[in-house]
Parts: sequence; C-alpha cells; structure tokens
Amino acid sequence: MTEQYQEGTHLWREARMRKCGIIGCGNVGATTAFTLMQTGWFSEMVLLDLDVRKAEGEAADLAHGLPFHSPMDIYAGDYADLCDCGLIIITAGANQRPGETRMDLMRTNAAIFESIVGNIALYNRDAILLVVTNPVDVLSYVTYRVSGFPACRVIGSGTVLDTARLKQQMGNHLGVDSRNVHSFILGEHGDSELAVWSSANVSGVDLHRYCEDCGRGYDRSVLDGLFQEVRESAYKIIEAKGATYYAIAESIKRIVAAIVRDENSILPVSALVDGHYGLDGVYMSLPCILGRSGIKQVLEIPLSEEEECALDRSAKALKQAIRELKAESVSSPS
Repeated sequence: MTEQYQEGTHLWREARMRKCGIIGCGNVGATTAFTLMQTGWFSEMVLLDLDVRKAEGEAADLAHGLPFHSPMDIYAGDYADLCDCGLIIITAGANQRPGETRMDLMRTNAAIFESIVGNIALYNRDAILLVVTNPVDVLSYVTYRVSGFPACRVIGSGTVLDTARLKQQMGNHLGVDSRNVHSFILGEHGDSELAVWSSANVSGVDLHRYCEDCGRGYDRSVLDGLFQEVRESAYKIIEAKGATYYAIAESIKRIVAAIVRDENSILPVSALVDGHYGLDGVYMSLPCILGRSGIKQVLEIPLSEEEECALDRSAKALKQAIRELKAESVSSPS
C-alpha cells in the first residue's frame, strides 16, 4: 500500500491537522480528549456524542484545565463542525460488558458506525479516520466501505495496545525496561491475535540469546503464558472496573503523534490487507509506516511458518465475521 498524496501538494493538510474531532464521549473518548489536550498538538478540538449534554460537560471540564497547557479551543459540536478536521477519532459505540467478547459487539456497533461514518462523509472527505471502537478490525473495514475513503486514510488502533501490553509483561519477566523490548502482536485485535516471537529482541539482542545470557533460559511455554495474560488482560480489567481506557488513550496518543508529526513511525495498526502474506479483503494489524497522509506503507516482516499459519487463521476469523455481518445486513427487513 503506497502513499496516495504527493509531498507538497496538500499543504492545507498540515493546517487541518491542527484541528481534531472525537466522536464518542464515553470513557475512552473522554480520556483520549484529556490525553491529547495535554500535548499541544492541536489548536482546536471538537467533541461529538449522541448525548449532547455529555459532550458539553466533557468539553467544559477539559477547557477548565487549559490554563495549565497550551491555548486551545475545546467545544461540543455536531457533524458540520468536523468539516475542516484533519483527523477524526471514532470511539463511539456500545461498551464491552463483562464476559462479552469483542465479536459479540459486532452487530450493534456496525449499525452505529454506518450512521456515524455516513454523517462524517457528508461534511468531510479529506480527513484521516482513526477507528478505536471494538471490534476494531471489523469496524475499520465497515468504515472503509461506508466512507469510500482511500484505505490509507482509514486506520484502526489495531494491536498497538496489545503490543504495549506484551512489552510490559516481557519487561517485567526479563527484568528490563519495557521500552527496550521489541516485538509485535499482529492479526486481529482480539482472540485470534498472534505474538511474533521469531523476531523478538531486547535492544537488538535476539530474545533467545538474551534469555540465555541472563540465565533465564528460553522457555517458550513461559513466553506463551505471558502472551495468554496479554490476551486475557482486557477481560480482567473490564471485570474489575467495567472498562479499559487509560492505556488505550495512550495508544491513541502514540498513533496520533506519528500522524500529526509526520514521523514515519512503524506501528501495528489495523490496515486494509491487500496481498500481504497472500491475504486480502480484510482489515487487520500489520506493521505500518504512519505519517501525515495516513498509512504510507504496510510492511511484511519475516514470520516463521507457525506465525504465518496463525496470521492466516486470524484473517479467516475476521473474514468470517465480515461475512456474517454482510449476511445479516442482507437478511434484515428494510
């Protein structure tokens, strides 16, 4: 997937990137707004929610903290106010309840997204759309299809958070700063995701060698146990406190930084897979180069045979979910 904009021909994009829209003022949306408010990257932020008073209250509460940060205009608005946003973050949708899988959310949130994305497209066809709501891969695909936007400008938050959770778990296990642990979780942001152990390293030292050098031994069963904890962590947090929002807000901040600052950073966001690893027709997380025009390139990092098989299974699971969604849409009464 290549960048679809020539450098220097869309100088207005840099100016538009000073305005951000956030749709959905629940736990994730409000925490994201609070996190981004503190960065100084934006001069204007508009909040939208089905509950208008909620959006107004969140905007007012955030605005009261502005004397401690950079000047900024934060307000509640409607879809027309998104017309000149360079970035629109979608966090709206039904919440994941205790015991409920991400796929259980699919039907309700897909219907919500068709309405949201349709309204966005009426007023703005040039923004980058960042999808956060779960199941994020399926909803990123829905957003891509409904919006008609080029795939490079429809991005899902993907497994950026999952990867961070894995780095944190591995850092604790290895007794090293988690920022020095390098590995990816790819595929679905959900139950079929996979950890890429074959290229995992600690500051350039192969994970297998690092474990041996530290006297820990390379115990694959222990690593798989850490990965299992990562996959179950969201469910445990939801069971304990009802929702996850701090870490996902930090993940969104990292993605937004790569876009707004045109970093060309490589992050495992959910992107349209178009021939990568022999797969297509689905949104899922792969390492992507991110910049001001969105996804500049989807990378194919080396995978072991086992990992390629796991990625294929993840893609099949997501394609099945999309097929079920399409089938329900066709069979629903008009």
